[in-house]
Amino acid sequence: MAMHIGQAPGFSQMLSDGARYYSGLDETVVRSIEAVRELTRIVSTSYGPKGLNKMVVTHLGKMFITNDAATIIKELENEHPAVKLIIMASEMQEREIGDGTNFVLVFAGALLDQAEELLRMGISVPEITDGYELALGKALEFLDEVVCGTVTNVHDREQVQRAIKASITSKQNGTDEFLSKLITDACIALLPEKGKTFSVDNVRVIKIMGSGILASHVMNGMVFKRDIEGDVKKAADAKIAVYSCAVDINQTETKGTVLIKSAEELLQYSNREEDLLEKQIKAIAESGVKVVVSGGKMGDLALHFINKYKLLAVRLMSKFDIRRVANTVGAIVLSTLVPPTADVQGHCDLVYLDEIGDTSVVVFKQEKKEGAISTIVLRGATENSMDDVERAIDDGVNNFKAITKDNRLLPGAGATEVELSRLLTQYADTRPGLEQYAIKKFGAALDTFPKILAENAGVKAVEVLAKLHAAHLEGMKNIGFNIEEDAEAAIDAEKAGILDLYLTKASALRLAVGAAITLLRVNKIVMAKQAGGPKPPKQGAQDEDD
Repeated sequence: MAMHIGQAPGFSQMLSDGARYYSGLDETVVRSIEAVRELTRIVSTSYGPKGLNKMVVTHLGKMFITNDAATIIKELENEHPAVKLIIMASEMQEREIGDGTNFVLVFAGALLDQAEELLRMGISVPEITDGYELALGKALEFLDEVVCGTVTNVHDREQVQRAIKASITSKQNGTDEFLSKLITDACIALLPEKGKTFSVDNVRVIKIMGSGILASHVMNGMVFKRDIEGDVKKAADAKIAVYSCAVDINQTETKGTVLIKSAEELLQYSNREEDLLEKQIKAIAESGVKVVVSGGKMGDLALHFINKYKLLAVRLMSKFDIRRVANTVGAIVLSTLVPPTADVQGHCDLVYLDEIGDTSVVVFKQEKKEGAISTIVLRGATENSMDDVERAIDDGVNNFKAITKDNRLLPGAGATEVELSRLLTQYADTRPGLEQYAIKKFGAALDTFPKILAENAGVKAVEVLAKLHAAHLEGMKNIGFNIEEDAEAAIDAEKAGILDLYLTKASALRLAVGAAITLLRVNKIVMAKQAGGPKPPKQGAQDEDD
């Protein structure tokens, strides 16, 4: 008797058991847009200086309280493929520019919202995507017309602070003036007089509980939450030897057996090891070194000789910190305990043990010359608040790096978006095809940003948008929403110093449009069965007998 095998009709018969398959406009595009809409609702309320914080608790129990979109989406355990696509675009913005992640999420969501309206009107997906691509090209052209200034000198503290202040304000409104000054001082100290090479990794942040944010300060050098290993607590005008190995009696690379026949031989063997270690440390001291930095352990016997020869000893647990110290003092990391020659020694003006609050710190301070690393010593009442300030500092440092690449500035406070929306609406009227509707919807999506700024500030978004468009029609392209006043008050963003970076805005537009178009072009979704073992049983009674 032949076995009967039932097959489901259509494409699903090709898939393994447990796989899911979606097709058609409603099941793919519309459902994906709804999922992205939910994501943008979460992050849009955190946009701007009046944005609200989100509390995210991970599966490990770690809690984040922040309005930084990059942190929120990183810690959310999302499973929807469409939402993952938009998040990937936002993460790319974070990696390339370091700021503007929320802009990408909100704008991509707004474009998809507008596309849904066009789809319900009967306009096809290719016509929408073609219109969006045309609109993006014109928006980037119009962006050059909206430029309101440049940073002519990246070594000028006043110009740099004015350019990066808006990015700090969106995260830390109220302490933005103080933090932007700290970041400016830390970044300019690292920038060479000639050239624009800048690495964001060279600005470190060390968080120490206690006091308040206004007690934070910048040090030209490095600070570690560590204690000194030996008795010497301070060394001025010091030559430094940096080792990645342990400062202790050397262990042989191969196994060996020593045959000892008497107590005298045991004593001689022990004394030889001690004498060898003392000769090594004595040779280090005679080379002029005052500070020994080690990435390994420091034995008790080694510490005895280090104290005997008046050396300051610091042990660092991280290999990255070892590299940074070597970079700061100009030393070469040695892998074996040998006396350092003059060409591998580093130099630091002052190395000392200090106490900030009730925390012991070791400070490598460069006073006479610019060091390769700056450290922002951050104070605060709670770990969560300091973590949030650290994220704002990271945005500010990335903005400084962006300035060294492209020094053009745009008006903030929603002024750039309103001006682009006006110009794109005018351009759409000159297009003869159906793509003009998509171009107009692109402009309408840009209006989302002043709306969100107004809503988060608690004023009527419709009135704000009407007043801003009226001002821009009269040629005042720098007029934006005054978030400190009511809806009646507009503000000249350029004069008020509310500025966005050209590079950040242009990159965010490209990534958001690219993600939205990619999602609109999807017409089928095939999801394989998830890998893994059996699911744990549900909690509670399993049947009536339990």
